[in-house]
Amino acid sequence: MSLNPSKVAPQPEPEAGQGPGSEAQGPGPEGESGPPAGPGPEPEPPLAAGQHREPERGRPSAEPPPPPASRPRCRTDCLEAPLSRAFQRLGRKVGAHPWVFLLLPVALTAVLGSGLMYLPRDGDEDLEEQYTPIGSPAKAERRFVQGHFTANDSLVFSVSRKSTDVPYASLLVVSDTETLLEPGVLEEISKVDDAVQALTVTQGHGTQIPYSEVCAKNQGACVPPNPLLFAWKRNRGLNLTAITFPVYSPAGQTVSLANILGGTVLGPSQSLLQAKAMRLQYYLETGEGEENERSKAWTIHFLTKFGSFEKSLALKKIQVVYFSSLSRKLEFEATSRTVVPLFHLAYLLIVLFAILSCCRCDCVRNKMWVAVFGVISTGLAVVSSFGLMLYVGVPFVLIVANSPFLILGVGVDDMFIMISAWQKTSLADSISERMSDAYSQVAVSITITTLTNVLAFYTGVMSSFQSVQYFCVYTGTTLLFCYLYSVTCFGACMALDGKREGACLRWLEKPGAPGQQCPLLRKPCCLPGRPLQDGWKAGTHPMNLFFRDYFGPLLTSTKSKIFVVLLYVSYIITSVYGCFRVEEGLDLRNLASDDSYIIPYFNVEEEHFSTYGPRVMVIVTEVLDYWDKDARQRLEKCLADFENSEYVDENLTEFWLREYVNYMENLRQDINDKTVFLSTIPTFLMEFPLFAYDINITSSQEIVCSRAFIQSMGISSSTNKKLMLLQFRDMAEKCDVPLMVYNPAFIYFDQFSAIVENTVRNVVVASAAMFIISLLLIPHPLCSLWVTFAIASVIVGVTGFMAFWNVNLDSISMINLVICIGFSFDFAAHISYAFVSSSEPSANHKAIEALYLLGYPVLQSAVSTVIGVCVLSAAKAYIFRTFFKIMFLVMVFGAAHGLIFIPVFLTFF
Repeated sequence: MSLNPSKVAPQPEPEAGQGPGSEAQGPGPEGESGPPAGPGPEPEPPLAAGQHREPERGRPSAEPPPPPASRPRCRTDCLEAPLSRAFQRLGRKVGAHPWVFLLLPVALTAVLGSGLMYLPRDGDEDLEEQYTPIGSPAKAERRFVQGHFTANDSLVFSVSRKSTDVPYASLLVVSDTETLLEPGVLEEISKVDDAVQALTVTQGHGTQIPYSEVCAKNQGACVPPNPLLFAWKRNRGLNLTAITFPVYSPAGQTVSLANILGGTVLGPSQSLLQAKAMRLQYYLETGEGEENERSKAWTIHFLTKFGSFEKSLALKKIQVVYFSSLSRKLEFEATSRTVVPLFHLAYLLIVLFAILSCCRCDCVRNKMWVAVFGVISTGLAVVSSFGLMLYVGVPFVLIVANSPFLILGVGVDDMFIMISAWQKTSLADSISERMSDAYSQVAVSITITTLTNVLAFYTGVMSSFQSVQYFCVYTGTTLLFCYLYSVTCFGACMALDGKREGACLRWLEKPGAPGQQCPLLRKPCCLPGRPLQDGWKAGTHPMNLFFRDYFGPLLTSTKSKIFVVLLYVSYIITSVYGCFRVEEGLDLRNLASDDSYIIPYFNVEEEHFSTYGPRVMVIVTEVLDYWDKDARQRLEKCLADFENSEYVDENLTEFWLREYVNYMENLRQDINDKTVFLSTIPTFLMEFPLFAYDINITSSQEIVCSRAFIQSMGISSSTNKKLMLLQFRDMAEKCDVPLMVYNPAFIYFDQFSAIVENTVRNVVVASAAMFIISLLLIPHPLCSLWVTFAIASVIVGVTGFMAFWNVNLDSISMINLVICIGFSFDFAAHISYAFVSSSEPSANHKAIEALYLLGYPVLQSAVSTVIGVCVLSAAKAYIFRTFFKIMFLVMVFGAAHGLIFIPVFLTFF
């Protein structure tokens, strides 16, 4: 977004014969508003940062030289002047050779655009890689587990002992009655289970894959999807009133029902009185190559067929929702297809906005078609940058699909700046001179806003999330192409339109032209209302008059200032309160569309299965003398600390060493004797084969590492997940025995602690860069202070109101907070600079003049960006709606600071 006083055309000076104050008579004969009332001509408006005022061509200056300033001002022309001169030369070249500068970017787009052939077609995106922190502790913990513990699924299967997620299909069954512990309800659940296990997928070459061939096996048989249902199906007379929870011991075997039954009501002695929901988990075989492909094929077949055969079962007593290990990925990829039609709508809206903004009832000055080409130029920039990124191998992730919507809104702002500067040039000059004048006016303005926005995006490369890195690289590079194409391709279009202006005027000045024969036709026929010699003079836009004559005086009144201060205090208090309520982390259900089948699944899981979390490994990472009593006591003390945590159910801990001690005591063996301890382990593992996967013992009888398992609980919210993870790691670090905690879910839990750190770091670095740029390119230190204030204030506001709009602080919203910095800079920099540069005697008049010059451009820039992203509000996916919500907050709060808060606050200093 580029904000510049050059968007507002300076008013014509009073013509000969007019006395002081005669301008107040109102509209002239052509219906254009005259200059503001008051003695003498209106003061020349201050220029934007780095802009240099050129003497008006074709007329000598009759004004005396300005008096010396009453106080010196700090200026840094070392960057501004060379940049302005370079743009003057570029503008002259573009005006002299417009076709060259028009066709070269088009040819470059054709070449770079061919890179779009590398755009991924299958949408194969690794959610873990893109949306979890790079180098997170959990990934290092996983590498340790994979390197020290193995599990042979063909012998004994245990999902809690796996270092990665296991492929599976899952059903959540909810009873329509008070409890599903009734034979009639269990009968319907059994029908569903039989139907799932009967699913057979036929591959392209005719090979059939039944469930029995891809299921995870325990001693040759498929692992039951639910141990309680399995026990009931084997014994229909099972006493359902004798079940205990969360530990059940049928036939002398201990079975954990945590996360197996939900919505439970317990009676005396942990007896299970009611259970509202049941989980059926169909684990599939894991391996490499063909095994994974077979499991994947059966899972996709399950997702395709379940909806139809559920209806055929005519279930009357239960409701069933389904999910699989592939569901998140498949549904996430499906969301990208829903946003393509919205891009077409956004492009159309931006074109219409550009036409309305640049359309004038004047066939010479009308820039409607130039504005259309300006939007096309932005589209060329998107194609070029995306093609280049794909050529060099930057992955295209789904979140990058948000970028074109933002670029459409932001990219057209430079177009408005350049058209405004062009309209202030003299029609009597040559095309090259007019282009040179226009380019010198916009040089620093469009450069500083492009530079700040690009830097704000490129700071996102420091993020620990790859999806954020890729989005920022794509968007920052696209903004650079927008800048390049604006000063070349779009500038050439303006030069060609300048030739049309000259030809049109020459035709209109010919005897017999419609305007010459009948002056009354000038207005209805959109003919120019002024003769050629006055054609270079630009009129004042009605919106600028509104800000000068109505909004500015109202805002600077005493009552309004009091109201604005109270409003700002309320804004800050509300925002700070909201900051403490923001949820952290990306809820994985939000990666799917609103109408996805996984949403009901997660809702049921949250309602009925939120008591227990994952089983966590507690790993002894180094060699320990387990036969030593003191060593065992130190280890038991640490394990007891875990069990005493509010996030652990102490009744569900599983540790081979405790079982081994009991085993040795039953055999009346000396547990403290090293030789006896080590020699008895093989016999113990034969009776308890599952524990073989928990002990890493070398051929030299040295236990390298081992592990226990604790059951987490009470971590349904992202805050509790983060606190649990931090607490567990802190306990492991403080233990006298070297410990490590791990579960595959920790890969995603790590984002909860990393997101705040990443956001703060990116915001601080980007804000510091904005401050330095403002000091270098905006030659007034006070402006830099107000820019910093605006950035901080808008960020606090956006972050706080995210909580009220149900937006989490995650990798998606973090991108928008980085974007927020660039836009906050744009809104604040030019308003404050116009204020401090004003020659008006009072602070109120300075504020009014700043609003007069920049109020409409601020509003115009905010509206264009909102239009670019507003279509995302209709998206069915959280990832796109979040982008709209935060960009809307950024634009509203940024514009409010630029149009309300900063002008008022500046009058106090």
